[in-house]
Amino acid sequence: MDNTKRIKLACYTANVSGAVVANLSPLLFLTFHELYKISYSLLGLLVLINFCTQLIIDLIFSFFSHRFNITLTVRLTPVLTTLGLISYALLPFVMPDNVYLAVVIGTVLFSLAGGLGEVLLSPTVAALPSDNPEREMSKLHSAYAWGVVAVVIVATVFFLAFGEENWQWLALGFAAIPLVCTVLFMGADIPKMETPKKTSGAFGYFKNPAVWLCVFAIFLGGASECTMGQWCSGYIEAALGLPKVFGDLFGVALFSVMLGLGRSLYAKYGKNIERVLFCGGIGAALCYLVAALTDFAVVGLIACALTGFFVSMLWPGSLIVAEGRVLESGVFIFAIMAAGGDLGASVGPQLVGLVTDAVAGNPSLVSLASDLGVTMEQLGMKCGMLVGAIFPILAILVYGIILKTKNKAKM
Repeated sequence: MDNTKRIKLACYTANVSGAVVANLSPLLFLTFHELYKISYSLLGLLVLINFCTQLIIDLIFSFFSHRFNITLTVRLTPVLTTLGLISYALLPFVMPDNVYLAVVIGTVLFSLAGGLGEVLLSPTVAALPSDNPEREMSKLHSAYAWGVVAVVIVATVFFLAFGEENWQWLALGFAAIPLVCTVLFMGADIPKMETPKKTSGAFGYFKNPAVWLCVFAIFLGGASECTMGQWCSGYIEAALGLPKVFGDLFGVALFSVMLGLGRSLYAKYGKNIERVLFCGGIGAALCYLVAALTDFAVVGLIACALTGFFVSMLWPGSLIVAEGRVLESGVFIFAIMAAGGDLGASVGPQLVGLVTDAVAGNPSLVSLASDLGVTMEQLGMKCGMLVGAIFPILAILVYGIILKTKNKAKM
């Protein structure tokens, strides 16, 4: 295997590892709620901790990437992922009286690796020789989406065979993926990536309005993607009243299939990314509203799944636009864009969790739930999803500006 193919395979495997650490906790939301009586707000906080930890890494690399040995950091990233998954699985055995804290510790460890992966994998692939960099970027991010599909299917089969109470063994099994990634990276020659020469050089990029526009775009794209991705399983189970296997397989998995399909199609046929972003925002907003307002479980399930297709290019597409409009920025633009995406990915799911708990626990809304023929928990979930629609609606406006300014000179 030549060096370029080995690095691509390592980066794809690293993104599959990222799919594990980003989606394992959401798949276990109801399991943790039932086994350990953890509230929905605290469950949403796990997602917040995950992405805020990644956000810190993103910001550090935005301003201080020149102080790091980039090659060594790339190679150590999957090692940290492995340690995080092992801690996530084993610490609850060590701390049975405080399972939530144990899970938080593991979450922080693998979230550090997730942040490093978001900052470094895209510029690593971008630094490789390619006839079509846009499609290579889409391939990289499609690996994440297909990784989510695999994670959901494996988790569903595992839970059916061994029971949800044995979830720790599933986490240990997933640790094998970053181990493979470690071996691939250790034997590869990592390409050189540009970094700002000093911290003041990074601050200089913020004078460019294109930077702020692209960061806001990926913030809304990250929120639109991850809010549905993190909550669709629990939403389908609790709000639509379908069994967990439907929530996982026909919610998260189908959402991720559509996510992967959208990115794979763009990798093969894609062009005009600005128009793709604008249309994606419109489609995502409609899907959110349908999912939140419908009384038909099948319609809600389809809306949740189709959201995956419409948000599929919002994150990688924003990166493509940023790389094209902010020239000679190297690691910086990928790091600051990752920060914007992670901020959106943390704010969105946490907001849904807060709204769900607030509505479900409000006794003054009991009569409204009764009139609508739903439980308080179902009402809370629907209101949370309705609030989540704010992000793709705002995204339409931002992507419209990007589309309108596409023909201007690169900044």
